[in-house]
Amino acid sequence: MLGAAHSAKNRGIDVVVGYIEPHTRPKTMALLQGLEQLPNFQLEYNGIKLREFDIDAALQRKPGILLVDELAHTNVISCRHEKRYQDIEELLNAGIDVYTTINVQHIESLNDTVASITGVLVHERIPDFVFDRANQVELVDIEPQDLINRFQEGDVYKEKQARQALQNFFPLRT
Repeated sequence: MLGAAHSAKNRGIDVVVGYIEPHTRPKTMALLQGLEQLPNFQLEYNGIKLREFDIDAALQRKPGILLVDELAHTNVISCRHEKRYQDIEELLNAGIDVYTTINVQHIESLNDTVASITGVLVHERIPDFVFDRANQVELVDIEPQDLINRFQEGDVYKEKQARQALQNFFPLRT
């Protein structure tokens, strides 16, 4: 998504980052360089400081393309919409094109199939109609060993999170 954003910017399109979950990934942080970023909405929820997408700032800025990571995300209670896909629907209705990301297991009709393969059932999902409305979808896939290597090299999560993910979500099955 960030690479496509740079390409669009190089073509003269007004591209703005609305929300990216960097997980302190060095390669992600590097790809954010040169892109305008909106400030996140910061709040405290159950004693934890959280960053959320600021939909009002995005609507006020109204770029040609807005990047909003994690389509299936559940917003905290004080946000206008329960789910991020609802934020994105509002942006689209306001005439803002959106680039977003989603893992395939978060699509409602594919959730059970992916869970039967991976052994992991996710609870954050989007209805199929949200995915079906997309003007363009780019499938990004990676071989399991390459993904494991990315985890081990710190390209996905910090060391502790990477270990947990490899044990719980991405075990190699034979």
